[in-house]
Amino acid sequence: MPQAKCVLPVIQVDILLRRGYSWADQALWSIQMRCFLRSLLLAGFVTPLVLAFPAEGRQKSQNHVVTGSWGGEHIVLEASGNDAKADFDCAHGEIAGALTLDRQGNFDVSGTYTAEHGGPVRRDETPNSSTVRYSGHVQGESMTLSITRGEEKLGNFTLTRDAHPLLTKCR
Repeated sequence: MPQAKCVLPVIQVDILLRRGYSWADQALWSIQMRCFLRSLLLAGFVTPLVLAFPAEGRQKSQNHVVTGSWGGEHIVLEASGNDAKADFDCAHGEIAGALTLDRQGNFDVSGTYTAEHGGPVRRDETPNSSTVRYSGHVQGESMTLSITRGEEKLGNFTLTRDAHPLLTKCR
């Protein structure tokens, strides 16, 4: 809108210049300078607001893994805003907190990994559970996931959002 107010007087002064009015040259320069300064002033106030608020919204919406199901070969990961649960062919895992991403889309969180076995589970059986690290990278609809227990790598997986692979559970 400010440009529209500036354009009309400039056109009128330009017509006067063509008719030979010498004072119109100074008026044209004055109008153009006011328009330029008005544009700078407007840009100085609006640009920081436009840049600040959308960036804040983007940061909040993209710092956690998208909730829902992520599937890959021999794994399904169900992520919610508060935790995540993983199912493997012969194991399951849990992550107590949200999968928080850094600016590059990486995550590294602590969780548990519980090995399963075929056959019945006895009532007095203690689960074979251990503390592990779930680390990986999310880019769009794709996730890479590594699970490590100390120095031992338990597995590397590639998952896709909303994919539901068939798991062969130990039963």
